[in-house]
Amino acid sequence: MAKSIGDSAPYTGQVHPGGPPDVMELSGLIMTKLAVDPEMSNNCYLLQCRATGEQVLIDAAAEPDQIMSLVGAGGLTKVITTHQHWDHHRALQAVVSATGALVVAGTPDADAITEQTGVPVDSRVVDGDVVDFGEIRLEVIAIAGHTPGSIALLYDDPNGTPHLWTGDSLFPGGVGSTFGDQDAFKQLLGEVKNKIFARLPDETRFYPGHGNDSILGSERPHLDEWSARGW
Repeated sequence: MAKSIGDSAPYTGQVHPGGPPDVMELSGLIMTKLAVDPEMSNNCYLLQCRATGEQVLIDAAAEPDQIMSLVGAGGLTKVITTHQHWDHHRALQAVVSATGALVVAGTPDADAITEQTGVPVDSRVVDGDVVDFGEIRLEVIAIAGHTPGSIALLYDDPNGTPHLWTGDSLFPGGVGSTFGDQDAFKQLLGEVKNKIFARLPDETRFYPGHGNDSILGSERPHLDEWSARGW
């Protein structure tokens, strides 16, 4: 399933429910991106440490059989849930039951995730915490606004550019929905500006909870537009 770095069909990140996953190979990490559920088209990301084979999943969104086919015989150490919204954890109970994986989530969203799924959150994380697996370290960046406990995960590749999984906090073309709450929008945009754009370089590639990937440099020129339009 994995593509070699010289593959004639390079990673695009353009996946759709019912279609094949896409695979990105970095020097220390292999990422497989899968879209599930035709209605919501959520992205699930399986990350594998190349040195040890240890795997974690970002968002067990739906279709546990599809997710488990990606996990395969390698097993799963952790499931990181980016936020409490139902469409991002519908397969959590099934995946955890099948793998024994520990559940990681942002502290302010942890209780809601357990209430909705019946699955305890084993590791409640806050801004600056680290989720590690094998030789890979993911830094937690807390981004409140879409939900109180939304988190992004940063992999600062020692041999390349940074990679960031943003859940529903940042997409190509704007920040996530705050459902008409302007105070929450200002909070979300402020945190995205201060914790992501002010810190990370333009070449940082980010992977949202739905849809295609982008790089920060493509989005940075539009921050003032997002602020002016209010969503």
